[in-house]
Order: sequence, then C-alpha cells, then structure tokens
Amino acid sequence: MKKTKRSKKIVEVVDVINKFYTIEQAVDFLKKCPKTKFDESLEISLHLGVDPKKSDQQVRGTVNLPHGSGKNVKVLVFAKPDKAKEALDAGADYAGADEYLEKVKNGWIEFNAVISTPDMMREVGKLGKILGPRSLMPTPKAGNVTMDVAKAVKEIKAGKVEFKVDKNGVINVIFGKISFDTNNLLDNLKTLLNAIIKSKPQTSKGNYFKSLCISSTMGPGIRIDLQTLSISQ
Repeated sequence: MKKTKRSKKIVEVVDVINKFYTIEQAVDFLKKCPKTKFDESLEISLHLGVDPKKSDQQVRGTVNLPHGSGKNVKVLVFAKPDKAKEALDAGADYAGADEYLEKVKNGWIEFNAVISTPDMMREVGKLGKILGPRSLMPTPKAGNVTMDVAKAVKEIKAGKVEFKVDKNGVINVIFGKISFDTNNLLDNLKTLLNAIIKSKPQTSKGNYFKSLCISSTMGPGIRIDLQTLSISQ
C-alpha cells in the first residue's frame, strides 16, 4: 500500500512497530504528528487480564477527568416533568418521558449519554436492545440512575467518562483532545488508569494490565511499556 505524505511524516516521529514508550513520550509524539483539520480525540485501548464472560470479572465504572474530555456530549434524561425541568436547567440537551421513549424506540439516537430517574427505569429497560449495544443503558453503578439528575448532568458535561470492558477484555475510552496542554492530558490519563485499577475484580489473577496502546483519531497507535507506569497493579 502506498504511504501518504502524512503517514511518512508520522514514521519519522515515532516507531510504532518495534518500540514501546512511556505515556509521556506517547502523548508528546502524538502532539508532534502532522495536524489534521479538526481537533482529534486521544484514546486508550487497554487489554485487561480478565474474563468478561464471568459476571464477577466485569470491569465498569466512571471517572471525572480533571481537565474534561473535550467532547461535546449530548445528554438525554428520562424523567417526569419536574425532574425533566431540573435536568434541562442543569444543561441537559433533552429531557422528558413518554415522548423520548417513543423517539428512541423509533430509532432516534442523537445523544451520547443517558440518565434516568429510578422510577423511569422500568420503561427505559425496554430500550435495552437499542441502548445496550451502544453502551448507553443507565445503571446505578455508573451513577446515571439517580434522582439527582442535575448533578449527574453537570458531571457528564464537565468531563465525566464511563469505561467498560468489552467481550474481548478491552477498554476503549477517550481522555482528551490533541489541543489540550500536555500536562493536562497526562493528568487525565493517569486519573483514568488509576480509576480502572481501583475497579479491578477481586477474582482477577495475574497481570491486570496486559497491554496498553494510546492513539489519536487520525494518528498511530503507540504501544506503552507497562513497566514504566507509575501505578500499582
């Protein structure tokens, strides 16, 4: 395959085939890659030493990134009129009950996060086939099934992100934008990794982190030397 000018320049910056790097080096290299016409997201791809098929080895949680994710998150809140108003006043993009249940049933998915009050979950649960595959189903563990909808909306808007292991034992989640200051990106990244560490199942044996790769939307995937991480496994 013929390499583009951009890919040739990336090869000059970083060796993604033969080398492993520290997270500091990885973020620095990604920021040095040729710029695109948009503000790229930075993402981790973390392979964990867990068996997702076992219910006691599920890894899922949320974390407030200290410098936000940089992502413009559209929040949908399922709630009855009084709580729906609270959600809208707090910055939710959409809030309501029957009208939004019906819209989602009919295929509308113009949102990135979902919050629900407990009394709405019986109906929201019926949307599992639509919300579940997109990791949008509210759960108490993730903090998005709550009566304090205003707080939940503000946290998501401020940079709260959710992480969840997939069927292959991998977590993919963004931790900022390429335009962020390097130190802010590293703060976000370390906060995220530590949150995942704290979510380690007690039944998980051996190395919890098996491999870690950091990438940007249009950039290379840079492999991280796990021995250099200043976190405890």
